[in-house]
Amino acid sequence: MIYNKTMRNTFRSLVLILATTFISNFGYSQNNGFEVIRSLEIMNEIYENLEKYYVDDLKSGSMSKAAIDAMLKDLDPYTVYYHETDIEDYQLMTTGQYGGIGALIRKVDDYSYITEPYEGKPAQVAGLRAGDKIIAIDGKDMKDKPSSEVSTALKGPKGKELEVEIERPDGEKKKFTFNRDEIKLPDVPYSGLMENNVGYIKLNSFTRTAHQEVLAAYTDLKAEGMEKLILDLRGNGGGLLIEAVKIVNMFVPKNEVVVTTKARVAEENRRYTTMSAPTDLDIPVVVLINEGSASASEIVAGSLQDYDRAVIVGTTSFGKGLVQRTYDLSYGSKMKLTIAKYYTPSGRCVQRLEYYDRVDGDRPEEVPDSLIQIFHTTNGREVIDGRGVEPDAAVEPGEFSRLTAVLFGQNFVFDFATEYYYRNLGNTPKEDFDLPESDYEAFKQYVLEREFTYSTASEERLKKMKETAEAEGFYEDMKDEYEALLNKVVPSKERDLEKFKDEIIQLLENEIVSRYHYQNGRAVHAFKDDVFMQRAMEIFKSSDEYNTILGN
Repeated sequence: MIYNKTMRNTFRSLVLILATTFISNFGYSQNNGFEVIRSLEIMNEIYENLEKYYVDDLKSGSMSKAAIDAMLKDLDPYTVYYHETDIEDYQLMTTGQYGGIGALIRKVDDYSYITEPYEGKPAQVAGLRAGDKIIAIDGKDMKDKPSSEVSTALKGPKGKELEVEIERPDGEKKKFTFNRDEIKLPDVPYSGLMENNVGYIKLNSFTRTAHQEVLAAYTDLKAEGMEKLILDLRGNGGGLLIEAVKIVNMFVPKNEVVVTTKARVAEENRRYTTMSAPTDLDIPVVVLINEGSASASEIVAGSLQDYDRAVIVGTTSFGKGLVQRTYDLSYGSKMKLTIAKYYTPSGRCVQRLEYYDRVDGDRPEEVPDSLIQIFHTTNGREVIDGRGVEPDAAVEPGEFSRLTAVLFGQNFVFDFATEYYYRNLGNTPKEDFDLPESDYEAFKQYVLEREFTYSTASEERLKKMKETAEAEGFYEDMKDEYEALLNKVVPSKERDLEKFKDEIIQLLENEIVSRYHYQNGRAVHAFKDDVFMQRAMEIFKSSDEYNTILGN
């Protein structure tokens, strides 16, 4: 493109018109208006000079996206630009739907592997299995391709045929030809009736069908004799605010405030109230949350807590009190931006981070303790803002050891489960499967034959202590004791495989069960060692504790 004076003046006139319109619509002061015009003109001049004089041809599309992304990075991580090529990601976020084969994949070394086909979806129906190495898609070699590119190749319009060539762990190569389908990731991947007539509903997301799926699961469980309910919001990062309002409405009377939004633009200040008659005002409810529960999950948990309608069990939630809205842009692109903060019925905002107050110009600061305020639930219980939703009954979930994390992260657990599946074809374990001792011994041998390294936190801290002691001149006096202590915490694979046996077996069993029973099997099996669920069941066993927690 060659710029001339007429084009430059025309563009500047356009910038002035757009800026003036923007200012008049949003009521900016004259000084702010000047800054808008000034900034847009400078941006135009920089691009003009790049276009005219830069040594190489410019990639205008990628440059503009990089500029937009950099500009938005100074705001919050939820204000994002969706290029027209990324619209499928946006649709997946809001609807849970995409066109594809219905399987999770993971990159391991040179290739991507099928890690979990969804039961009843094209990949599983066609015969693809966890552990299959994806060699080619529609004849195109997938070696060294990033998993994002492999994922894109697997996706496509419903009904469109594709051919997937895979290699099995025994070296057998097979080709599968089948049609893609519209894949809808369920908002409720699992629900079921547990002991003592306790119903369980796992809610993974808040797309447009969230309330519908929760209500359907609730209705089925009620018909089976459910008397109490566990609503599991762990790891649920949120979604559509209105779906959260509808779910709260299931347990709260009509015309009650669920959430209020407050914005810089007056028309975005809104109150969302329950619109319908409730589904059940009496059933005891426990809501499970953790640090992965955010946004719409916190609206549900926070509102039910404020009305003393449910006991919140788990760990403190993420703390996202921001509301986003999506706007259509030119050429099929979209922009999602933060327009407001939301407040639960007691008046608290759970937002934990202040994105304008960056530490070292990068890391957002937490709301300082001095600004934390106390609010009260309907029954007068104290709750606070600025820290997410704090549970009524806290749970200490514990952490996996460094060894266990390495075994999982480096695919030892996954690979062993795949080998186990092929060794035991025709022998399907139950969902509450217990790994035989002989199979754990086989896993230990499998691990010890492979090369990998890891360190313990204790080892790392001891080494830092040594550095400090050396700097202060104390190390020689404590050398013998230091070496003796270090020998006890330096990793020993054989020792640690026995020391952390129980937690390793949990992961092995769950991965093996998924080979036969898919996502439902994972959920059922995980109940065995789930301290969140155990705490919820304890609370339900004692109506006194349930009522005492709620202040009834």
